[in-house]
Amino acid sequence: MFYRLLTLAFTSSVGVTLVIIASALPQYKSWFPFLGLIFNLICPIPTIIARRRTDSVGGISSACMESAIFITMGIVVSSFAYPIVLARAGLIMWPASYLTLVGNVIVYLAIIGFYIVFEMEDTDYTMW
Repeated sequence: MFYRLLTLAFTSSVGVTLVIIASALPQYKSWFPFLGLIFNLICPIPTIIARRRTDSVGGISSACMESAIFITMGIVVSSFAYPIVLARAGLIMWPASYLTLVGNVIVYLAIIGFYIVFEMEDTDYTMW
């Protein structure tokens, strides 16, 4: 039962570890990829706020929820563009960019997994 939550936590920690490795390895010589974790932290915030707002008003599709999804997608696209722009500008090396991109994919899959697990009605996670 709690294996799903444990698996998602492990998956997100692997993704964050890849981003930290992209920053901390001495051959890459730059901590700029570490700033990409800011995108991972603020990504779910608009959707969480909109879900609270739409739950009190009712209805699934509202202007608030659509705006939150738009902002969230902007954050996700920015988090993938950030390491590519840094690598093209020569501020980081391309392998560090690849590690950051793979870490972002893993973290965002874990975030989607958290949304799926917490939306399921037949588990005990919905009380949180």
